[in-house]
Amino acid sequence: MTDSTADGVERRLPTDEARELLSLVRDIARREIAPRAAEEEATGRFPRELFALLSRSGLLGLPYDPEHGGGGQPYEVYLQALEELAAARLTVGLGVSVHTLACHALAGFGTDDQRAAHLPAMLGGGLLGAYCLSEPSAGSDAAALRTRAVRDGGDWVVDGTKAWITHGGIADFYTVMARTGGSGARGITAFLVPGDAPGLGAAPPERKMGMKGSPTAQLHFDGVRIADDRRLGGEGQGFAIALDALDSGRLGIAACAVGLAQAALDEAVAYARERRQFGRPIADFQGLRFLLADMATRIEAGRALYLEAARLRDEGRPFGRRAAMAKLFCTDAAMQVTTDAVQVLGGYGYTADFPVERYLREAKMLQIVEGTNQIQRVVIARHLVGPESR
Repeated sequence: MTDSTADGVERRLPTDEARELLSLVRDIARREIAPRAAEEEATGRFPRELFALLSRSGLLGLPYDPEHGGGGQPYEVYLQALEELAAARLTVGLGVSVHTLACHALAGFGTDDQRAAHLPAMLGGGLLGAYCLSEPSAGSDAAALRTRAVRDGGDWVVDGTKAWITHGGIADFYTVMARTGGSGARGITAFLVPGDAPGLGAAPPERKMGMKGSPTAQLHFDGVRIADDRRLGGEGQGFAIALDALDSGRLGIAACAVGLAQAALDEAVAYARERRQFGRPIADFQGLRFLLADMATRIEAGRALYLEAARLRDEGRPFGRRAAMAKLFCTDAAMQVTTDAVQVLGGYGYTADFPVERYLREAKMLQIVEGTNQIQRVVIARHLVGPESR
């Protein structure tokens, strides 16, 4: 079963319900998200009300169990919805991806009682989540994190600093990885922390090159007390939970990258058809036509790669290597496509009067988040030839 977008891109969808869902996403993207994107990104405004709308529309829990308020959709469908949102505004698409990532630990590793208590509000109750793994001194080497949780009776007391947290300071809940044991990956445990917990504070948002409407901030934990019934999984299981979430999260970043690249291509094609030089549209010139053809090919290849990885995930088969490949390829493709889109528009592409300069700044971020593209190459190589010698 296929479905075609307004620009003729065909989508393979498994059910009529999925086709209707994608139609709803496009409608919201066209009417509610895209018209405000340029102004709000320029002023650095986070569109919290849009996330409330997405929650009411059932779009913040698409890949999760309907028993707890999720949409029950396969990842293949969820990611295509994410692509549409990112094409309208990356702040929204990435925000949905991060929220989905923040729900992963509870949905996959929480107890039945924990899921029943918290998931419905997280998936469809208007809440917004964030994922807390990185720290100022533990980025790519995430297993070196220092934020510590110490038992105190039936509670845990958390102290430390998390860095580069999307939705930091505005999220309603945080999935937090903290050290409860010795050094290394085996000493880390996952916790579900309320956004209003006493002792939890946020630094001013980072001043970023792009994604100005999406707040990224450090979080400070100063004696934050968390009940043991908010511990997710077993003690020492946190790093494995974090990596499991990141495999899926990388597919979200890949889908967002393809959506951003598609938006840049659409803008470049429209401009090339209208802009006239030497008495004819610049789309008539072979050099530019070939550039557009290469852009479209990168996008289609990236889309095929992330969807193949998603189908492996939906079938319960190993997909970590494909997820790393998809994140690597799609974000590199987005960087190249947005760069080329600026070139197609020439001087106009370098101005804020057209969106392609914003797309270029946003694409750079996608090569860094949820594991830099250099880390993705490390992951892929380990799948091919095993871990490095020590």
